[in-house]
Amino acid sequence: MKANLKTEQQGRFHEEEKRIMLPKPKHTSAFLKAASRYSRHTLCFALWAATLAICASAREATYITFDPPGSVLTEALAINNAGTIIGAYLDANKLTHGFVRAADGAITSFDAPGAGTGSGQGTVGYGINPAGDIVGYYVDASNVNHGFLRNRDGSFATFDAPGAGTGSGQGTSGLDVNPGDLIAGWYADSTGVYHGFLLATDGRFTSFDAPGAGTGPGQGTYLTFGNGLNPKGEVSGNYFDSSNVWHGYVRSADGSITEIDVPGAGTGPGQGTCTLGLGINPSGTTSGNYVDASGASHGFVRAADGTITTYDVPGEGTGPGQGVVSAVINPPGTLVSWFVDSGNVSHGFVRTKQGDITTFDVPGAGTGAGQGTNAFFNNAADDITGWYVDSSGVYHGFLRTGK
Repeated sequence: MKANLKTEQQGRFHEEEKRIMLPKPKHTSAFLKAASRYSRHTLCFALWAATLAICASAREATYITFDPPGSVLTEALAINNAGTIIGAYLDANKLTHGFVRAADGAITSFDAPGAGTGSGQGTVGYGINPAGDIVGYYVDASNVNHGFLRNRDGSFATFDAPGAGTGSGQGTSGLDVNPGDLIAGWYADSTGVYHGFLLATDGRFTSFDAPGAGTGPGQGTYLTFGNGLNPKGEVSGNYFDSSNVWHGYVRSADGSITEIDVPGAGTGPGQGTCTLGLGINPSGTTSGNYVDASGASHGFVRAADGTITTYDVPGEGTGPGQGVVSAVINPPGTLVSWFVDSGNVSHGFVRTKQGDITTFDVPGAGTGAGQGTNAFFNNAADDITGWYVDSSGVYHGFLRTGK
C-alpha cells in the first residue's frame, strides 16, 4: 500500500518536473551561505534544580564528528529516531550537495536531478521522516529553487508549488516531511513574497499565508526547517510583516492559524517573535526565540493551550545578535539549540521539559567570534546533531549521544 502510494506520488511529481525544468530559486541555507550565507568544551553544566546538585551529564555524553568526502563546509540539519542524519556540504568549487549519514556512520552524498553545478547552486536536504524519506530543495543553473523528495530507496521526485516564481532567487523549497509523507515548505512568488504550502501524497498543493504577513519582497510567510510539521499535520513557522517585524504562528490541520507574540518582544525592524523559526512536536508544544528592543535574543516554550514560558541560558550574551537561537523540540519536550555569548562564540544547549539546562561544546570547536558549537536538531532519544566551527573557521558535522 505504501509502495503504491509512493509510485503514484512520484508519477505526479515527475509530470510537474517537466513543466518546471526551467528554474526557480529560493532562500539560501547555511552553506549556501558560504557560497553566499548561515554562520556559527565538554564543559557541560546544568541549572540547580530545586533540591539537586550540579548535573554530571556532560561526563556521559559522547561526540562523533564527521565530514562527507570532499567537504570544505558541513552542516548536519536533522536526525530521525533511527539515528539517520541528513544535511548538506559545500565542496571546493562552492557547489552544495546533500548527504545522508546512516546510524553505522556510512555517508552517502546525493544531488537532485536538475541541480545546478555552479557556485552557490546545488542540493540541500532539510527534513527526514521516520522511514528515511528526505525533503529539501535544489538550486538550478538559473538560480531558481525547486523542491524535492528523495525516497528511502534513493529515487527522486521534484516539485514546484503553483504560483512559485521562476526568476533568480525565487521558487520552491521543501522543508519537512511527516510520517504520513505530508510535505511542508515555502515558495517565493514572482514579486519575492513568501508563502507557505503543504503537499499531500495525492499531489494536491495547499498554499497559505499567516494573517498580517507582509506583501513586499522578502516579507510573507515562512516555515521552520525540519521541525515545523508534526504527525497531526500542524505547521509552525514565522512571518515577516509590512514593518519588517517577525511574528510566530501555528496552523492547525483544519487550516486555522494562531499568531504568536511573546511579551517583551521588540517591535522594531528585525525584532519580534520567532525571528529564527518555531519548532513543533506531536503534542503541539512549540519552541522558538524572541528578540527584544535591544536586539538580544531569548528563548520561549509555548504549550498547546497557549501558555508561554520564557527562559535564558546561563552564559549567554546580552548584546545585539547575542543570546538564545530558536530551539528544536522533540516528542518528549526536550529543546536543543545554541546560544551566542558576549564574545560572539556559539555554544550548544539542551533544555528538558522540566526546565533544566545543560550547555556543551563539541571537542575541537573554536573559541573565537563566529566559531563554536551549533546544536541544530534532536530526536526522541535525545541524540543531537548539528555543526561546529573550528579555530580555522571550518564547519564540521557532529553527533552527540548520551545524557
